Amino acid sequence: MSHRLRCRQYLSGYQRTARLCGCAYYVAELFGFYHCNVTVNAPVLEFSDVSKRYGGRVVLDHLNLTVERGEFVGLVGVNGAGKTTLSKGLLDLCHLDSGSISIFGRDSRRSGARSHLAYLPERFQPPAHVRGRDYIRFYSELHGIAYDEDQVRALASSLDLDFEVVAHPIKTYSKGMMQKLGLLCCFLVDKKLLILDEPMSGLDPQARAFLKSCMARLKQQGKTLFITTHMLADVESICDRLAVLHQGQLKYVGSPKCFSEQYGASDLDSAFMNCIAAEKEPALQ
Repeated sequence: MSHRLRCRQYLSGYQRTARLCGCAYYVAELFGFYHCNVTVNAPVLEFSDVSKRYGGRVVLDHLNLTVERGEFVGLVGVNGAGKTTLSKGLLDLCHLDSGSISIFGRDSRRSGARSHLAYLPERFQPPAHVRGRDYIRFYSELHGIAYDEDQVRALASSLDLDFEVVAHPIKTYSKGMMQKLGLLCCFLVDKKLLILDEPMSGLDPQARAFLKSCMARLKQQGKTLFITTHMLADVESICDRLAVLHQGQLKYVGSPKCFSEQYGASDLDSAFMNCIAAEKEPALQ
C-alpha cells in the first residue's frame, strides 16, 4: 500500500472519529459543516456572567466581556488563571456552571454559531505520520475549500515556513514548524473570527515578526482576533485591548497604553504585576 493511500485512510478515519466524538484538536473547526448566518450588529463575542468551578476552586467568577467586530483582544493571566477554560467554554468543550457565551449573536453551544471561527489550540498535535501537505489538503476539504498549492505556498512564505517542509511527515517537524502549520491552516480557511491560544508558542524572533505582519494584514481585512498569551509585549504590538484575568475575574479591560498609566508603570510587565497585586476592584469596561 502506498504512503499516500495510507495517509488518506488515516485521515479519513480521523475525520470520522472527530465527527462522532466532537473532541478533535480542532473541534471548533469541525463545526464548519453547519453554517449559521450572523446576527447583524451583534458583537462578535459576548461573555455574559460566565462562571466555572472545578471542585471547590473558582476558575471563572461571573465574567463579562464583549469583543466587537474588527477588534484584536488579548487575554492575559498567570498559569492557571482560567484562560484556557474560557476558550473551552467558548468552544463548548466544557460545561459552564452559569452564564452564556454568544458568537455573532448566536448561542455558542449551537454548532452553527462556531462555523465562523478558526481555532488554534495551545497544544497543536496533528497526526504525526501524515505529511504536512496531506494534512493541509484534509483541512481544506473539511471546510469545502479546494486545495490551492499557490495559496498554500504564499501563506507558508508569509509565516516564514519553508514550503518544501510540507512534503515531509509531521513527526519530523520542530515545535516552531508545527505551530506554523497550525497557523497556516487557520488563515487558509478565511474565517471572520480567529481564536488563537498562545499563537507565538515555539516561534523564534524572526517567525514572530512574520506572524505579526500576517496579523496586521488580517486587521486590514476586518477580521476579529481573540488570543490568549503570556507575552505582554505581543499584546502591546498586536491588540487594541487587553483583558487581565486573575483569580477568576477580569481585573482590567482596556487599551495597553491605559493599562500602564492606570497601574503606574512604564511597561506592561510591571503594570501586570501591579494589577494582580492590587486590591480587588471593579474591572474597566
